[in-house]
Amino acid sequence: MGQRWRDWWKQARHDLEHATAARDEGRHDWACFAAHQSAEKAVKALHLAHNQEAWGHSIVRLLADLPTPPSDELVEAGIVLDGFYIPPRYPNGHEEGAPFEHYGPIHSELGLRHAGHIHDFVRQALAER
Repeated sequence: MGQRWRDWWKQARHDLEHATAARDEGRHDWACFAAHQSAEKAVKALHLAHNQEAWGHSIVRLLADLPTPPSDELVEAGIVLDGFYIPPRYPNGHEEGAPFEHYGPIHSELGLRHAGHIHDFVRQALAER
């Protein structure tokens, strides 16, 4: 189990690149979802590096289950990103309209910034172990 963390970390970084590309192409709904996915996989990589199982998609819960508690700022980033898990993909995630109609540059920038903070946290934690 512990050795797979590198695969999760590589995929997390790849997903962050995908989020950036989606933002640059104006696909802000997918940028938001990919930002969530990159942060989720980064935190799961850290769990695996500590020989812990990590299940679920809630970044907030995944952060809370780490051996070292995250900062309040990181938890807030997780809260924002958790809001990008289902609504950017499914029409019933909004009262009306297609998901892509609800997301713009502000959303994707916010998602990328918060995912970047989580990546920085994980990168530092991995370096310190």
